[in-house]
Parts: sequence; structure tokens; C-alpha cells
Amino acid sequence: MEGVRWRERSRLVRGVRLWRTRNPRTFREKVRYKMLRDHRPLVVTFADKAAVRDYVANMIGAQYLPWAHAIVDDPQALHRVGLPAAYVVKPTHGSGAAVVVSDRASPAARLPSEQGSWVYRHVRPEYASRDDVIRIAQGWLAQLYGQGPNREWVYGQMPRRVIVEEMLAGADGAVPDDYKFFVYHGRCAFVQVDSGRFGHRTQDFFRPDWQHIRLRGGPPLADPEPAKPTHLTEMINIAECLGTETDFVRVDLYNVDGRIVFGELTSFPAGGDSPFDPESFDEEFGRPWTVPRCYR
Repeated sequence: MEGVRWRERSRLVRGVRLWRTRNPRTFREKVRYKMLRDHRPLVVTFADKAAVRDYVANMIGAQYLPWAHAIVDDPQALHRVGLPAAYVVKPTHGSGAAVVVSDRASPAARLPSEQGSWVYRHVRPEYASRDDVIRIAQGWLAQLYGQGPNREWVYGQMPRRVIVEEMLAGADGAVPDDYKFFVYHGRCAFVQVDSGRFGHRTQDFFRPDWQHIRLRGGPPLADPEPAKPTHLTEMINIAECLGTETDFVRVDLYNVDGRIVFGELTSFPAGGDSPFDPESFDEEFGRPWTVPRCYR
């Protein structure tokens, strides 16, 4: 496959990785186990930001989806799409990249000049010309995402497209918190809350009863800690419904002034390299997960 290094196509390399991950115990080990063995079409659907919309609509209803202004194979088609003042542009075949356009962005923020920049960037409409957005999107489509040391194979199994979605913001114009539900065998065991994505980013972890966990996954803890959302039960029910057909998936949702909006489904968080501080939580996050001997 184009863009895949020879060692990733090597049967010997794959055999060694299968052997090393044969008896996973911790969360990171089980993610890597799943990456190597779970080649079901369902996992590809989860990772494809366009295809997953149909899955979500069938499982919980289209009312939970963000509005999609366009899904295009060729970024040049965005010249013909009428867009509001605020919107989000993302590649459908990867994670961690987006151009967010709204007047809430810092006046100093600018789009990256490099065509292949795989980053989040929040800019004002006057600094997001259609030509620049298309240039960045073309750079996304030229890349095969997920070629890190553990190789997320799913991203090579889907078409490379660009999706333009509504900009999610509360009544005050602020970007909503990102709630990430760790669902094992259809049951939620942990909730991650990311706040301040484009400012002072914080990250906190909770149990489903909103017991705060003294765990750090990189960013600092919020001060004060995030309050229990009023629609937590509904969000957990949605997450568990979306996770019923697999052994593990992380379900990302937003709560926009009481409106629950789907974000994404992640089968391989951090590509199998999730940070845990203290390190003992690597084992705790893996405990609810019984990996199957064979994925069918």
C-alpha cells in the first residue's frame, strides 16, 4: 500500500508483534493487541468520520449528529460550498487535525503555512480564506494517517475525504467540553473530560458515578474540577449503546447547553501509547476489558 513502510508489510515484523502482545494485561497492551488482531469492517466504520455517521444514526438517531455542511473527495469542491461564518473542517481518515473557523479565535491565530500540517488550528474567518483551507485539506489527503510505531492499519482501509461540520458552541460562544466515555463490552467504566481545547487545556478523569480519579493523562487537572453534567445519564446510555457491538471503544460526546452531540468513536486511543500518571492506572484501565482470543 502506498505510504506504508516495508517493515509494516513484513510478515516477520507482524509475527513478532503478535507474539509480544499475545497475553495483554494493561490498557496499552490491550489496545495494541486489538490493533493487530481486530480487522472487522466495524472497526473501519468507527474510524471513518464520514461512514460512522450512518452507524450513529442507525444506533441512536440522527438527532445526535453534528450538522454536516459538506463531505467531499476533492477539496477543490469546497469552492462551491456555501459555508456559515463558523464551521469546522476535518479529514475523515485520521484524528488530531482540524481547522476551526469562528470569531471566537485569538486575533493572533493563523493557519499553518505548511501544506501537510496535521494540527488543530482555530482562526477567525478573515484569516481562513477558502484557498488556504483547501490547501491544508489537500495536504491531509496526501497523507496516510496512523503510521506511528504501532501502526493504526484502519486508516489505510477507507477513502480519504474532507468533512465540514457545524461549529459547536454554547450560548456564550465558548467551545464545549469534550466528554470521552471508555466503554468495555457495552458498559462505561471511565469518563475523561477535556476542557479549554483552544486555550488553557485541562483533563480530568471520573468514574460513571462522577467520582473524581486522581489521574493525569498529560494536561493538568482543572481547578476547580468539572461539575457533574446535568445530562450525564443520557450520555452514558448513548455511549453504552454505541459500544454494544465491540469489546472496547471510546465514545466522544459534547454537551452543548443540554444538546448531546456525537464526536467520534476511537478503538485505539493514542495509538496504544496512552500516558498514565500514576502508571498504575494503565493496569486499572485495562482491568474491565477481556480481549477475545479471536475477533469475528
